[in-house]
Amino acid sequence: MNDHILEMRHITKAFGPVRALDDVNLTVRRGDIHAICGENGAGKSTLMNILSGVYPWGDYEGDVFHDGELCRFRDIRDSERKGIAIIHQELAMSPFLSIAENIFLGNEVRVFPGVIDWNQTRVRAREALLKVGGMEDESVDAPVESLGVGKQQMVEVARALVKNATLLILDEPTAALNDEDSRRLLNIILSLKEQGVTCIIISHKLNEIDAVADAVTVIRDGKAIETLRRGVDEISENRIISGMVGRELVNRYPRHDRRPGEVVFEVKNWNVFHPEVSDRRVIRDVSFNVREGEVVGFAGLMGSGRTELAMSLFGRAWGVGITGEMYKNGRKIDPESVKDAIDNGIAYLTEDRKGNGLVLANTIRWNATLPSLRRRFAKMNVVDHNLEILTVEECRGKLNIRCSSIEQMIEAMSGGNQQKVVLAKWMLSDPDILILDEPTRGIDVGAKYEIYTLVNMLVATGKSVVVISSEMSELLGVCDRIYVISRGEIAGELQKDEFSQEAIMKCVMNHIARERAA
Repeated sequence: MNDHILEMRHITKAFGPVRALDDVNLTVRRGDIHAICGENGAGKSTLMNILSGVYPWGDYEGDVFHDGELCRFRDIRDSERKGIAIIHQELAMSPFLSIAENIFLGNEVRVFPGVIDWNQTRVRAREALLKVGGMEDESVDAPVESLGVGKQQMVEVARALVKNATLLILDEPTAALNDEDSRRLLNIILSLKEQGVTCIIISHKLNEIDAVADAVTVIRDGKAIETLRRGVDEISENRIISGMVGRELVNRYPRHDRRPGEVVFEVKNWNVFHPEVSDRRVIRDVSFNVREGEVVGFAGLMGSGRTELAMSLFGRAWGVGITGEMYKNGRKIDPESVKDAIDNGIAYLTEDRKGNGLVLANTIRWNATLPSLRRRFAKMNVVDHNLEILTVEECRGKLNIRCSSIEQMIEAMSGGNQQKVVLAKWMLSDPDILILDEPTRGIDVGAKYEIYTLVNMLVATGKSVVVISSEMSELLGVCDRIYVISRGEIAGELQKDEFSQEAIMKCVMNHIARERAA
């Protein structure tokens, strides 16, 4: 049997005048966990889309061999017949179907042709969720749209597991997960390896690559720079970063010495109920504050309520039966819509850039200026397009957004560059309070540093920033204070000199223990 389950030879792919892949070669050994690393827009996802049949044969140059056989996939079904399954970076589910229906969509459990066995569908869906973990309390009959992005990602993993794939491609599988859930997923990947499943994983979380990968291929500017193999080459975070960005990155987080001012934003006794289950209280008596020129972090496990809290504060964008008080600069405010929140100087960068953050069928310029078009770029209801273009071009340079022009369609961009456009959109609205929900999800280490630097620049001008992140190391590196949320309640508050991952987890565990005792 061929030791190499996959060989991709001389792969070249262009989008118009832009060459996304240039003569790329990739070889993957059977039973390995093979990582692919590179900056945003380097071509990683494009290469995997060719392998999985998203880009059909004839749409690219080069050859794909699976188990020594030349493959010319016309679509995803062709690749799945060969035992290849892919979990995309962007969620690809039907939001109005149930969890069980999504898990088996296109792979239905049938009694006989044309008739679905719904009992077996539900049973097997529960089994798949148990394998993934962290979804034990969710009903498989619940619509996917009722889940947060992190849990939707876990449903994607469960859907791939039921296809009995021999080659599993995971494109940023842990991007929306916190550290504990990421470790759980990595353990699942390691157990799949023991069962003989070969995995290709794309991830910007280099500590995960260092922990599980047998080999690492680095792609830069559409070219395969090198492949490192464990036991032969050095596989370390610094070594991978050097290959990705072409230089050594000394510090992951820019240094800062901030002295926050007075409290400018305060929330008291905030309560939020679930929009689908009106008697289920998701946020319980939450109180917190943010000072001028301060970065405040929110840590917690997946499902703790961080995103629900942020969205409810942003013009009641999520939840029902909301009670509590909100103050800005000592004045009580009550934004009842997203427009009200923006008018009050509050901005929210969503964790779901594809569903809620961007209009994919429009341009970078159109998306970036949307929240501030009337206030900043128009006079007497007439848009100053020259000012709009100059401002977006300047922001594009600051954020290092990789694109052909600011008139490029959002849907044609990589996930990381889409995330930068979402950030640009809110920067141009010039908010006083900026809430960033998973701001570096799916972004490479170089781009993360640029965003952290921009956060420092914002708070240096007196802005206040709230950061919600599943990466505890990120919170420790950029924040001045951290609130820990557990099951919809504030479980603890940590000052800078108290920061550690252990302290965060201790707050969570103590809160869970108190709840059980009560």
